[in-house]
Amino acid sequence: MWFANFFIAGSITMVLPFISLYIETLGNFSDSYVQKWSGWTFGITFVAAFIFSPIWGRIGDKYGRKPILVISALGLGLSVFLMGFVTSVWQLFLLRLFMGVFTGFISMSQALISTQTPKHIAGRVLGTLQTGSITGSLMGPLIGGAMADALGYATTFKSISFALLLSALLVLFGIKEQSISSKETKTNYSSKEVLLHIGKHPLLLNVMLISMFVQIAHFSIQPILSLYVGELHGPVNLAFFSGIAFSAAGLGNLLMARNWGKIGDKVGYLKILVLLLFMAGIVYFPGAFVTNIWQLVILRFFLGVAIGGIIPVRIAYIRQEAPLSMQGEVLGYNTSIRFFGNMIGPAMGGMLSGYFGFSSVFFVTSGLLILSGVILLGSLYKHPGLLRHHSHSVGR
Repeated sequence: MWFANFFIAGSITMVLPFISLYIETLGNFSDSYVQKWSGWTFGITFVAAFIFSPIWGRIGDKYGRKPILVISALGLGLSVFLMGFVTSVWQLFLLRLFMGVFTGFISMSQALISTQTPKHIAGRVLGTLQTGSITGSLMGPLIGGAMADALGYATTFKSISFALLLSALLVLFGIKEQSISSKETKTNYSSKEVLLHIGKHPLLLNVMLISMFVQIAHFSIQPILSLYVGELHGPVNLAFFSGIAFSAAGLGNLLMARNWGKIGDKVGYLKILVLLLFMAGIVYFPGAFVTNIWQLVILRFFLGVAIGGIIPVRIAYIRQEAPLSMQGEVLGYNTSIRFFGNMIGPAMGGMLSGYFGFSSVFFVTSGLLILSGVILLGSLYKHPGLLRHHSHSVGR
């Protein structure tokens, strides 16, 4: 599963540094037009993902997650392959929408591993799994940027689709999904019961909603990052240097994801989550004032250090608070909420940069992350009994 996540994340992130540059080749457009459509084209993938994530999660709870992972990888491969043939922004836009139906591979793999891992080491195991997708995300933009500079954008899309096919084959022939025996008396929940369970657990609901704000913040800069790099560095090897800027966050993420998971296992996931939200917000802010590419790269690295712990810690907490038989659907709703943030973030970033300049994106993003930390901290003080119970469960 580690290698499958590596290939999926690597393939998807290979195209990120040059989506906006690819759009520029599809017509004679103004800078403002390219920035806005970069945001919409990047974000539209997550509209379909938002709708389909809970559906895939529910199907996975009933019939197993391995078949869903194979379908997801094949769907991603087909959509990326076809992107190599587009002749207009609208065609790229629609293919990115189609891609969103199958975008839940990594979150579904997290659900599979999460449900087959003892609760007390969930943070460490999920952190280790995440290093697969992070390593792919780290190498993807660099390889994609270099390929785009050498082969052109269209050929790069076609080539990337074969790595996605390889992920499908790895899952099909290399993964055995074990049936898990559970002490729970109830083994089947309706969607209404799942939603009621989430609603009755205020900290769980807050963590899921904060997932959305984190994704808005993290993805607001993604579609216009290569344009910002171009402003700082100039046009020489732009796709490659954009890849370095993307990958810097992945490197910080890779170094710390497993460690944050282990710390969360020991001291409590919610406490670490609050710390990471404040750290990410503080690191994002200076990005508005950088004057060269390497300052941006250093800040992106420290952002990755902070963001790296948020995903495994958040999923480990949800794993702890949801009964086994509904975890796929609960994680599906969490993924859906995250994808809603992924939808809003790029569109917001594209519009902010188009109207107010690149700096505004960093200011707003920093504020969102710090606000998320404040909201979660307030929830912890409002429900101290729940926090004590949670810490005791982690200790066990």
